[in-house]
Amino acid sequence: MSLPETILQFGTGRFLRAFADLFIHQANQAGQKGGKAEGKAVGKVVLVQSTGGERAAGLTQNHGRYHVLVRGFEKGQTVERLEECESISRALVAQTQWNEILKVAQSHDLKVILSNTTEAGYELSPEDKPTDAPPKSFPAKLLAVLRGRFEAGAAPLAIVPCELRENNARILREIVINLAREWKLDGAVVDYVANKCTWHNTLVDRIVTGTPAGHPLLEKDPMLIACEPYALFAIEEIPGSPRWIEHPSIIWTPDVLPYFLRKVRLLNGAHTALLIRSWPKGFKIVRDAVNDATLGPWLTKLLETEVVPVLEGRVDKPLEFAHEVLDRFRNPFLDHKLADISLHHDQKVQVRLVPSREEYRSKFGKPAPLLSEVLADGGKLVDPA
Repeated sequence: MSLPETILQFGTGRFLRAFADLFIHQANQAGQKGGKAEGKAVGKVVLVQSTGGERAAGLTQNHGRYHVLVRGFEKGQTVERLEECESISRALVAQTQWNEILKVAQSHDLKVILSNTTEAGYELSPEDKPTDAPPKSFPAKLLAVLRGRFEAGAAPLAIVPCELRENNARILREIVINLAREWKLDGAVVDYVANKCTWHNTLVDRIVTGTPAGHPLLEKDPMLIACEPYALFAIEEIPGSPRWIEHPSIIWTPDVLPYFLRKVRLLNGAHTALLIRSWPKGFKIVRDAVNDATLGPWLTKLLETEVVPVLEGRVDKPLEFAHEVLDRFRNPFLDHKLADISLHHDQKVQVRLVPSREEYRSKFGKPAPLLSEVLADGGKLVDPA
C-alpha cells in the first residue's frame, strides 16, 4: 500500500536514518501487517539536505532504501542483526530544489517536521532575508517553510527537533518567532508559527557508529550504517496534539527533562567516573575499562548504590537504565575512546558527578563513599605513571 508523505526532515545524516527514520519504517510495517495502515502507519519521509547533495544523491539512487546494521551488547548477549529501512520517499537538496521543498511543506498530507542539525544548527546567519530561496540557516529555512504552509492554508504542524540540547523545541521556537518579528511578518503568520504549530521537546539516545568498514553489503548498499541496539526517543506530549507515531523505543511524556537527568547522571556520569579511575591505569577504550575485573564491579557498585538511590522517584526505572548503560559500555563493536570523554573534563565533573554526591549526602545524612573517593582533589585526571 502506498503511503503519503507525512514528514519533512531537515538532515540526511546517519543518526536520524538509524533512529527516527528506522522507527518510522518499523511503525509503517507494523501498521500494514495489521491491516490497518491508515490508522497505525506513520507515512513516508522527505529528507532535506541543506549543505552539499551527496547523501541526497545516494539515497535517491537507492530509491530511499538502505540497511541498518544493529550490533552490540544487549541483555547480556552479543547481538548483530541487519534491518532494512524504506521509510524515505525521496531526498531533496535545498540549494537546487527549494521550490519542491516548499511544495512538500504546503501539502495537506504533511503532519510533522523533524530535524537533526549540527551543533551550530540553531545559529542564524546575518545574511538571512525573507526573500531568500532558500535562506542559509536552519531556523530561517524552517520559518520560510512554515510561512509558506500558512499562506497555502494548510493545517499547523508538529515540530520535533532531535538536536541533543535541553529544551530544544523551546529554544528553536523562540529563535524562529524572534526571526519572524525581525522580518516583520504578518501577525497572523507569527501566531500560526508560535501558537498553532506544536513544538515538542525531545531526548534522543542512540550511538550510531557510521559505516561498517569491510561489510560485504557495502557493494550493493553504500548507504549502509551501523548502530548500537539501545535506543530511546522521548517526545514531549502536548495536549490536543495527536501522537504521530507509536514504537517500542519511543516514549511520549509530558516532561522530557527527567530523561535528560537520568542520562546525564547515569550514562554521562558513569563515563566520567570510569575515566577518572581508569585513566591512571593506562586504559584507552571504555569497553576495556568496564570489562576489567576490578573497574567493572566498582562502576556497577557506584551506580547501583550511590547514583540510582538519589534518582529513585525522580526518573523512570533508574536501576534498569544503569544496567543498560553498562551493557552499552561493553559493546564489542564500539571503540569509544576515553580521551574523547576527557574533553572539558572539569565542567563535566561539576554537572555529571558532583550533584549526585551532594544529593546522596543530603538524602542519607552521610557521605557517598565511592563518589567521594572518585571526586577527591576535584576529580582531577592523573596521567599514567
